[in-house]
Amino acid sequence: MVTEHRTECTGQILNDCLRSKTLFGHIQDTMEKKSRNKSATPCKETLEKVLVESKTPATVVLLLNSLEEDILVKACEAIHTFAEKGDESKISLLGLGALEPLCRLITHNNKLVRRNAFMALGIMATNGDVKGTLKKLDAVPSMVEKLSPEEDTVVHEFATLCLASLSTDFVCKAQIFDNKGLLPLIQLLSSPDPDVIKNSLEIIFNLVQDYQCRLAVHKLGGIPPLLKLLMSDFPVIQKLALQTLQNITTDKDTRNTFREEQGFEKLMDILNNMDFSDLHDDTLQVVANCLSDSESVQLIHNSGGLTKLMEFLLSPSIPEIQSNTVKCITRVAQSSESREVLHKQDVEKVLVELLSVADIKVKSSTCQAVAAMSLHLASKDSFRDLGVIPAVVQLLSSENLMLRAAATHALSNLTHSNKRNTLAVYEAGGHEFLVQQLNGNCPRTVTNSAATLCNMAGQETIRNSILSHGAMQALVEPLKSTDSQVLINTTLCLSVLARDKEARAELQRAGGLQPLVNLLRSNHKEVLHSACMAVSVCASDEATAVEMCKYGALEFLQEISQSVNRRSRFTKLAMVSLLNSNLSVKYSLTGHLTSSDIITDGFYDAGKARPGQRVLTLEELSKQPVNKNQPIIVINTAPDETVDVAEEEQGNPSEPDTSSKGGHRTPRKKKEEDKQKYEMQFESLIEKPSNTIEDVSLQILVEEAKESILRLSDEKEQYAALARLVSDVMGGAVEMEKLHEFSWMLHLSELKFQLQSNVVPIGLIKKGIYCHRALLFKCLADCIGIGCSLVRGEYNRAWNEVLLFNWNASNNQHSSQPRHYIVDLMHKPGSLLEVDTPAAVWYQTI
Repeated sequence: MVTEHRTECTGQILNDCLRSKTLFGHIQDTMEKKSRNKSATPCKETLEKVLVESKTPATVVLLLNSLEEDILVKACEAIHTFAEKGDESKISLLGLGALEPLCRLITHNNKLVRRNAFMALGIMATNGDVKGTLKKLDAVPSMVEKLSPEEDTVVHEFATLCLASLSTDFVCKAQIFDNKGLLPLIQLLSSPDPDVIKNSLEIIFNLVQDYQCRLAVHKLGGIPPLLKLLMSDFPVIQKLALQTLQNITTDKDTRNTFREEQGFEKLMDILNNMDFSDLHDDTLQVVANCLSDSESVQLIHNSGGLTKLMEFLLSPSIPEIQSNTVKCITRVAQSSESREVLHKQDVEKVLVELLSVADIKVKSSTCQAVAAMSLHLASKDSFRDLGVIPAVVQLLSSENLMLRAAATHALSNLTHSNKRNTLAVYEAGGHEFLVQQLNGNCPRTVTNSAATLCNMAGQETIRNSILSHGAMQALVEPLKSTDSQVLINTTLCLSVLARDKEARAELQRAGGLQPLVNLLRSNHKEVLHSACMAVSVCASDEATAVEMCKYGALEFLQEISQSVNRRSRFTKLAMVSLLNSNLSVKYSLTGHLTSSDIITDGFYDAGKARPGQRVLTLEELSKQPVNKNQPIIVINTAPDETVDVAEEEQGNPSEPDTSSKGGHRTPRKKKEEDKQKYEMQFESLIEKPSNTIEDVSLQILVEEAKESILRLSDEKEQYAALARLVSDVMGGAVEMEKLHEFSWMLHLSELKFQLQSNVVPIGLIKKGIYCHRALLFKCLADCIGIGCSLVRGEYNRAWNEVLLFNWNASNNQHSSQPRHYIVDLMHKPGSLLEVDTPAAVWYQTI
């Protein structure tokens, strides 16, 4: 009686206060059945008829907090009806706070209350603002809980409707998965209600965008019900099932199960049924995924599916279907066996025809298929003979980025290890377009363009033409890319193009050396290796080698050499190439120059470099203020180009006098001329930059060495005579006991002061110690063409090693094995000390 009275009072109050039916209308005592036939569990409770009219939704929202079940049922129904009017009504209900009580009512004990609450929430959840609020209210766990088989079909429908709206949000997807919602959703795929199936499929489709969920669908047995739905009477369900399969078949294990469940046969049934033409596009995308496995390829071949795909290519159809069919062909062509099968079916001719189709997607897919088939040698030749190459080159001028990327991919594969195809691309003007693509924003296009140019540049004529179109300058920007494949292909292309000296100079002028050197910091193995190859090629010139050293190339390579994981034969090659082209740095870092390391003008000895210290260039050193350190000794045998021609005609005193008997100067004449030359040189040196000083004294020594040394027939005598010449100009022999009296340090300090520079030409040194004499000996030996090495020791020690075959007087023949000797330049000039003997060791260390 109490309950009945309370109900009557509530109804009377609402009838008195809210007579208008403009907003909510009548709340009837029973729920209307759904428009289509649904199975629903009838509610045992019978509700007394209560007529309630409300002018505003706020009143009904308040009723959601009622303790009376019949009021709750009617209030939820009224909100459902109002929410169906549109987004404005849903926003209004949201503002009135309807969501929180509705979320609470979906767990109510009364089935009818739960059902109506879900109906109201399901309609409201389609609004974006409502979805955001539901997310904050953490409603997902409660909704997932009501997906159990015991619940009413209507509850399933609107619970899945709510979750379908929420599952587009990343956080909500994670909540559905974490609350084990995937299994009941898969079970609901077998529901008799198509709306439940459709909503459940939509949720699963949203979930499988994430890798973890894709695997879970397979493990929870989702493949069979999905395949069953391919034969549904509702196209929307078929399409959702195909789209879901398209996502989950990217996993290999899923594809295996798919194949075991005769999924491939079901797909072919759809393709063979023209009534399902609207599904062919999605079906082909699933087929393309399945063809990633060789087993599936074999299956499609045995079942005649490959023939069916070829028919799709040739028959007129919408571009999407053509495009996806070509993608299937591309997947088939991933194995050599499959490429052979396709080649036998003349797939090349079909692809040529598709290149003339107007649709961009079809052309792009066709280019990818050409790229895949080009891995087959016979197909490469077929494509060339069929005129594919000019057609693909023409696509490089397209404004579509995707098409240009696909075209460059096709050209990259077509020209790989195929000179005839390379020539065909060149004749079609493809190299000019490819150089332009290097400045593009698409990494794939840049990668493929660089690879194609690298393939083409092996032929000198083509390489010169590529360089004439500004390839070196175009490669600079890709060197700064963060894409590893762009960097690999760019540096490999650079390695081939930089074979030409002018190309290396162009790269330096374009500012490409610094970004190239920066790649030596890369931790990517292939990037580092290809960068080292480019560095080793660019180091062929001293100018580029010096520039790269200026940017820290040697320091990077030294650091790499200390790493077990990063060092390799490529890094070693780059280091050797740099040092061989920059002997000044090599001598500072390694303290050793071999007989094949020929000292030339511009060489300087900056002393032994400390570990990790960058060796400064001669220009940088010459700009430093005079300091207390050892001087930088520079080699310069070139005559000053600014000498006045008139002076030369009058007899420049810098030229040696050859008027004496035999064309050689007398000792007295020689001393007078040397003194005069030495004094004249100082008058002009003060006014010139130290790194451009003309070393007239060294020029005289070189000429004298050529005249006096080369005329000697015995090699041993040549070394001895050269040693005596070096000793004479460097202060003569010095006994070991009197070495401390030899004032070489004071002499060098005076030179630095007089020149006001730390850089001193070696020809000016008249008192030199071991290191100076050994450097001069190496310089003169290299100038006149007799081999020797230069080795730096400790404490200003340095020496020259020579290789000689000793003469055997007993048989008048040279010994079969050469011996290494150290040339004494200091104490007994001209003496040859056999390496590793006490005398040699004493000379090196004492």
